Amino acid sequence: METKRQISQDEINAIAWKACDTFRGVMDSSEYKDYILVFLFFKYLSDLWKDKKEQYMKEYKNNLTRVKRKLDRERFILPDGCSFDDIYRLRNNENIGEIINTSFAKIEESNKEKLRGVFKADFNSEDKLGRTKERNIRLKHLIDDFADDKMDLRPSHIGNLDIIGNTYEFLIKNFASAAGKKGGEFFTPPEIAELLAKLLEPKSGDRISDPTCGSGSLLLKVAKEIGTNDFSLWGQENNNGTWALCKMNMFLHGVDNARIEWGDTLRRPLLIEGDSLMKFNIVVANPPFSLDKWGQEEAKSDKYNRFHRGLPPKSKGDYAFISHMIETITKEDGKVGVVVPLGVLFRGSSEGKIRKQLIEENLIHAVIGLASNLFYGVSIPVALLIFKKNRRTKNILFIDASKEFEKDKAQNKLRDEHIKKIVKTYQDYKTIDKFSYAAKPKEIKENDFNLNIPRYVDTFEEEDEVDIPSTMKEINALEVELKNVQKKMKGYLKELGFKEEV
Repeated sequence: METKRQISQDEINAIAWKACDTFRGVMDSSEYKDYILVFLFFKYLSDLWKDKKEQYMKEYKNNLTRVKRKLDRERFILPDGCSFDDIYRLRNNENIGEIINTSFAKIEESNKEKLRGVFKADFNSEDKLGRTKERNIRLKHLIDDFADDKMDLRPSHIGNLDIIGNTYEFLIKNFASAAGKKGGEFFTPPEIAELLAKLLEPKSGDRISDPTCGSGSLLLKVAKEIGTNDFSLWGQENNNGTWALCKMNMFLHGVDNARIEWGDTLRRPLLIEGDSLMKFNIVVANPPFSLDKWGQEEAKSDKYNRFHRGLPPKSKGDYAFISHMIETITKEDGKVGVVVPLGVLFRGSSEGKIRKQLIEENLIHAVIGLASNLFYGVSIPVALLIFKKNRRTKNILFIDASKEFEKDKAQNKLRDEHIKKIVKTYQDYKTIDKFSYAAKPKEIKENDFNLNIPRYVDTFEEEDEVDIPSTMKEINALEVELKNVQKKMKGYLKELGFKEEV
C-alpha cells in the first residue's frame, strides 16, 4: 500500500494564500482577511474532528455510543451537520451563505467558553460579498479552494499539529504586509516578537499579559521562549475582529487556557482580580503609536490610580499604555517590554515629568533603538523599552541597534545574528564602543532625564583626512581629460556640418 505523502508547510501556505484570490478586487485585504482566516479555522476544526472520529471508530470497532462518549471529551465539539464536508455537499445551494452562518453559530453555541464570538465574518452579507448570484459564486470558489484534495488538514495527514498555527501566522503576516498601517495594528513582525521574548527571559510558571494583544503573536512568542507548557496568557484587544483572530490563534496553537478580553484597556481594563488590576510577571505590548483621544478625561478619575505619575497629553497615549503596563507587573520580579516611537525618549512637558519619575523610581532597565521600516505601515525607527522591578543597578543600558538589519524588498528585517548581538549586549549590560552604553544616574540627570540614544551612544564615524595634493592632482587630470573630450566633440560636430556657436 502506497503511503500518502504529507503536505508541507509551504504547500499549505501557498494554497491558503491562493484562496485569497476569491476576494481580491472585491474588498480590501484588511477586510477579507476575516473571511479567509475564519474559514481556515473552520476547516481545521472540521478536519481535526474527522480525524478523531475515524480514530475512535477504528479503536472502538464502530461502537457509536463509545465513540460519541469519547468525542464529547475532546477540547471542542463539532455539532452534527456542521462539518466542512456538510457545507461542501451544499456548496451549490442558493442559500449557502446562510448555511455557513448557521453552522458557525451552532459551533459557537457548542463551545461557549472557548469559541464564543470568534466567527465574526458574515458569509451572507450583500454589502461585503455582493448580491445572491455573485455571493454564491465567490463562496463556492472559497469552499472549493479548501476542499480535501487541495488542503487536507487532518493531523494524520499533515503530521505536525502546529502546522495550521504556522499557516495562520503566515496569512496574518501577509495580510498585515498588504494592509499597511491597518495591518500593523494586529500583527507584530515575528523577529521583533522574538527579540522582545528573549530580552524578557520568561520562565516556567510566569503569568504573561499583553494589554493591546492584537492577533496574539507577541504573547505566543514569549510563551514559546519558556520551552514548557507551564505558563498562562492574558490579553485585551479593543478591535472586535482582531480579538476574534487572537482567540482563534490561541486555539490553533493549543493554548486553551488563554484569557483574551475584548475592550479598551485604557478606558476599561478587564483583567481584574476583585477590585484591583491583575498582576503579571511579564507584560509585553506593541501599542498603537501616539494614540490620539486615548481617554485622558476618563483617566483623571481612574479608579486604579494608574496615572499617579502624571497624565499623558490627550493627543499622545504612549505613556498611558506604559503607565498601565507598569502598574500591572508583580512587585517582586515584574518586567515590561514595550515598543515605542522615539519621541517617548525625549519629549518634554507632561511626558518629561512621567519619564523623570520612572527614572527616579529606578524602573527603566534598557533603551534599545531599532532600525527604521521594520514594522508594517510604520517606516520610522522605533525603540524597545525594558522596565524591571527590584533592579540590582541604577544604571540604564542604551543600545543603538539602528544599523542592525538586512534590507529585504520593501521591509527591513532583523536576522538571527542581529537578534543574538542585541540580546548578548543586553545580558552583558556593558558599554561597547559605538553600540551600547551603561549610563549612570548622574549622567541621566545631567541630560535632564532625556533618554535620546545619541546622547549616550556615540556612533559618529570620523571621515578619513583628505589628501589635498592627491585630490588636486586628480582634479587636474580630470580637467585635462574633459578638454580632450570637448576637442573631439567639436571635431565630430564640424564633420557633421554643425557650425560652432559664437
